[in-house]
Amino acid sequence: MRAHYIEAITSASYLGILAFVLYSQNQSSAVISLVLVAAISLFAWASTYKRVRAIADIATSRIGSAAQGYVELYGRASVDADNLIKSPLSGMSCIWFRYWVYTKGSGDREWRETAKGVSHSTFEIKDGTGSSVVDPDDAEVLFPDRRVSYQGNYKHVEEMLFAGGSIYVLGEFSTIGGANSVLSVKEDVSALLTEWKNDPVQLKKRFDLDGNGEIDLQEWELARRVAIREVEKQHRAIRAETGVHIMRAPRDGRLFLISSMSPQKLRQRYQLWSYFHLSVLIVTIGAFFWL
Repeated sequence: MRAHYIEAITSASYLGILAFVLYSQNQSSAVISLVLVAAISLFAWASTYKRVRAIADIATSRIGSAAQGYVELYGRASVDADNLIKSPLSGMSCIWFRYWVYTKGSGDREWRETAKGVSHSTFEIKDGTGSSVVDPDDAEVLFPDRRVSYQGNYKHVEEMLFAGGSIYVLGEFSTIGGANSVLSVKEDVSALLTEWKNDPVQLKKRFDLDGNGEIDLQEWELARRVAIREVEKQHRAIRAETGVHIMRAPRDGRLFLISSMSPQKLRQRYQLWSYFHLSVLIVTIGAFFWL
């Protein structure tokens, strides 16, 4: 269950079941209702507490020195033009969007969802020590800017994150290229020697030391050693380059959160909701035994 639905669903469930209990004159129905409330509050408390612990247990890392693996970052979304996309409904520039389109005919009482979508473009955040690309696929995007507009029989709901805004990300951090490049001397030497073999004229010019028109074993060994030195030089140059940092969904299924709130405010919000759901659970258990 996505976190941004839990609060609304559980609160509405509490109110609905409470109204049923108040209007019901049947004790067994009241007991069943209390069991339902207990189950919902237990689920909601576990969900919010899981997020509290995930946010609280991991210190915010600086992008320039973040360890590879599960980390949290907090920075600002880049305002570079290459980082921007446009919401398909309003046309506003942003770094991420999610939208729903609802329609209602002349005889309809309820809005009916007819279209929805979410962006998949990556965006960049910076914190003064470096920058990281964020891949939002499979993320729980929390507390984006929400806008509702009406156009005749259409209702448009948009949620967006904007460039220049503060962005919190909890997910899997990895660096592609640079010092973390996965390189194989053996494979690259083999590829380089194959390339040289495909140009026999140049190969003989470089390594046919006795000028007999053939590359003997000794001369081939020389070519292999030269190839090793060239590959090692290339690898040193590659590892000296700045790698590309990226935050994405953890492969082990752990939480992947993106939020416009700071980690402190986000943790406090979930703490308050966890206390609320736990209180409901305790009161419900007490009422159950009282009945």
